Amino acid sequence: MQNEQVGQENDKGWAVSEHSEQVVLFDWARSNEARHPQLALMFAVPNGGLRNVRVGAKLKKEGVKAGVPDIFLPVPRQKTTYGFGVGWIHGLWIEMKYGKNRPTKAQKKWLVALEEEGYRVEVCYTFEQARDVIVDYLGLETR
Repeated sequence: MQNEQVGQENDKGWAVSEHSEQVVLFDWARSNEARHPQLALMFAVPNGGLRNVRVGAKLKKEGVKAGVPDIFLPVPRQKTTYGFGVGWIHGLWIEMKYGKNRPTKAQKKWLVALEEEGYRVEVCYTFEQARDVIVDYLGLETR
């Protein structure tokens, strides 16, 4: 993953990183799929990480693009304002970050473009923050 910081510790003393936060998020989603089947549709985009030049060139030819957010939940939701339906949100994109990391210029461009196309986009720094965004987006009553 881009900008992954490894070796930092959370309040329990466990080593954490963008990767570990995302792993916990997908563990949470899998453990809740029976009650909330929409969570089974959520997937990660393997866009970041260090790769050798050959693999990077091959992935680029296959359509991998820099800056695409880390996680996508392709479940549309009706957008409301003051209780009145006013359109649709096509899905939820989440960019995971950790610590002091911020979205890159390429990531910001994607986030803005996706939002302009009718998607909800969020930048989350912890598993809990990402989980809360998903719970809110899907209108789930329990976590």
